[in-house]
Amino acid sequence: MLVTRSSIISGITRTMDLNITPAQIIDYENGMLVQDAFPNLNSSEREFFMTGITDDEWDNTFTEYDYTDDEYEEEDEKEDS
Repeated sequence: MLVTRSSIISGITRTMDLNITPAQIIDYENGMLVQDAFPNLNSSEREFFMTGITDDEWDNTFTEYDYTDDEYEEEDEKEDS
């Protein structure tokens, strides 16, 4: 089934072909947890269904920053003052 969602991060509208049924959508809309309503979808597909966020958008938005040892010390000093 083609599912169209607008990302809650960027507002970009995308369409993804998901292996789901109208009955599963009804279950979800009636309060079933997404992982129970759509057990055949992977976590990325479920995230898209709920929020419109794709893997690429998630990775670009929530990339971890690796601090150097010096940066950790600077952050600790700021917190102590």
